[in-house]
Amino acid sequence: MKKQVLASLVAISLSPAVFAQDDEVKPFTMEGELGFISTSGNTETTSISAGIQAHQELEKWSNDYVLKGLYKQETVEGDDGEDIEFTSAQKFFGSAQGNYKLANPDNRLFGFASYEDDRFSNFNYQATVAAGWNQKVLENKRHTLEYSIGPGYSFIETQDGENLDSVIVRASSAYSWKISDTAKFTQTVSTEVGSDNTKSRAESALTATISGNLSMRLSFKLDHNTNVEDDVEKLDTETAVSLVYNFF
Repeated sequence: MKKQVLASLVAISLSPAVFAQDDEVKPFTMEGELGFISTSGNTETTSISAGIQAHQELEKWSNDYVLKGLYKQETVEGDDGEDIEFTSAQKFFGSAQGNYKLANPDNRLFGFASYEDDRFSNFNYQATVAAGWNQKVLENKRHTLEYSIGPGYSFIETQDGENLDSVIVRASSAYSWKISDTAKFTQTVSTEVGSDNTKSRAESALTATISGNLSMRLSFKLDHNTNVEDDVEKLDTETAVSLVYNFF
């Protein structure tokens, strides 16, 4: 199934469609993403992932906003023959980063804030604030690359109520490759290094236009924490196929 989906995405990206060249920088863009999986049989599952990403480009500011959520419910048959329903995944993540442009607009000062609530992780919540240096090191019609690095503070509470707040150093990078006018590859990586925990995230995504403002996206996400309980995995992964709608 995954191979068929990937083949379809590649086929769309390489198809000789009528390309529309648009070099105009939009002051505000926003896209919504929705993925849904339902299975039945011995195990019934319902999985929903949704998200909104927005970018704002102003004269002195370049801002990014992210909201994402994941919910999964399963139904299994118990030993007594009765169906048992339970939630196996429930996650919310939000972040915002503002980049203030200096005399050279590729050089910026950034401020960042995020909040994550993952019901089935080792943590009750994780929140981060950081500030520092942002630089766009590559920008042309096909490729863009930028990075951010700076100090910050992490607010963490474990499921047991223990506080792991600490000073951190946050580093991140974002890469985009416009394969064609109908396909795009993006890669984001971030890490927050603290004395009690190091949190790292990465997402690879291939997006292909289906029609107009509607696209299909294949993504693979990694979420890693170094300080977790013995019965909790340090690494969470998520592979998703979803529909994306460009509002602006």
